[in-house]
Amino acid sequence: LVQLVETGGGSVQAGGSLRLSCAASGDTSSRKCMGWFRQAPGKEREAVARISTTVGVTGYADSVKGRFTISQDMSKNTVYLQLNSLQPDDSAMYYCAADGRHGWTRCPTATEFTYWGQGTQVTVSS
Repeated sequence: LVQLVETGGGSVQAGGSLRLSCAASGDTSSRKCMGWFRQAPGKEREAVARISTTVGVTGYADSVKGRFTISQDMSKNTVYLQLNSLQPDDSAMYYCAADGRHGWTRCPTATEFTYWGQGTQVTVSS
């Protein structure tokens, strides 16, 4: 069993930055691949970024490349998502996810995740 707790959301103006954190606990083997997703009202859930926790390989959605950075601190069992140059279209509920099935080659583009956090809201005003 894996538990994920997201923090760090908030309200910012366009061009601003936020750092989201996802504190993970539970079976390490079930967290080999971790990712950040987002969902805005009336829109489908979108995969934003993923990281292979064993190798550190990352993958990003085209819409956030160059602006968002996913990273991890293994000593703290925490995955981060740095959000820079935020735009109103980035407003959404952001969710952390984990899965043990995706190896490092598959993780950067994985879309199916078993464990999910409760989400943290990001609101960007123009």
